[in-house]
Amino acid sequence: MPLIRRLPKRGFSNARFATYYIPVNLRDLEAKFEDGAQVNEAALRAAGLANGRADGIKILGDGKLTKKLHVEASAFSASARQAIEALGGTAEAKPHIPRGVRKQREAEARKAAAKAAAKAAAQVAAPAPAEAGTPASPGA
Repeated sequence: MPLIRRLPKRGFSNARFATYYIPVNLRDLEAKFEDGAQVNEAALRAAGLANGRADGIKILGDGKLTKKLHVEASAFSASARQAIEALGGTAEAKPHIPRGVRKQREAEARKAAAKAAAKAAAQVAAPAPAEAGTPASPGA
């Protein structure tokens, strides 16, 4: 058998870098939320419309919406955005932060917090400077 057929095949997979959204339809928002409600990721998860791990939530335009809602999600389809805004609601898209960047920012924030805590501890441990005009030691 030729060597090229015996060697393992390796390649690139985009699975680690792909963006995964949880889809939520307008008919689900109509059924679960009251008129004038604030709809965000926490509210969608509490209502049972967004379960599992994902990078964000995408609102899709399937169904009919008759309530004015203030929706905050990662992405919107064009028909969903149009339907929400036609009733006087707002469709606010918060930017998606990739997982790798998010983890890097969290690590940087932890390092900065640890550095600030160490600096605060060093200031507490250091003796207070002597006041001007008073001798540093009793014999001086």
